[in-house]
Amino acid sequence: MPHSEQAAGERFVPLATAALDLHRALTVPDGPLVADATELDNLHAHAVALLFLLDSHAESAGPVRELAAPLRAARIRAWQLAERLHHAAHATPYPPATGRRSLCQRHQAAVRLIRRRTTPADLRT
Repeated sequence: MPHSEQAAGERFVPLATAALDLHRALTVPDGPLVADATELDNLHAHAVALLFLLDSHAESAGPVRELAAPLRAARIRAWQLAERLHHAAHATPYPPATGRRSLCQRHQAAVRLIRRRTTPADLRT
């Protein structure tokens, strides 16, 4: 990766972290937490974005085995998170006007990625 791209990427990670912290502060109330379908949809979007980010890093680190292995493991964990959030979103009542189309389309993109990059045995770990 060229130095300028790496420096730009490093500048965006703190911004992404701050955005997640802000999202949590604005949407997670004090007391018991029960996420509605919209919140689960938003969390799924974050998980899928993380999956794609980890995938790009795992693939670029591919030639260096000791760097790639932990990134590939993290990619699998991000997939497992996205999968569970997708199931949770389908288990909650959803506002009929919004539908679930964007959630499922996003999840299908993640499914295509994970099927290209992993084996069924990888996903059982």
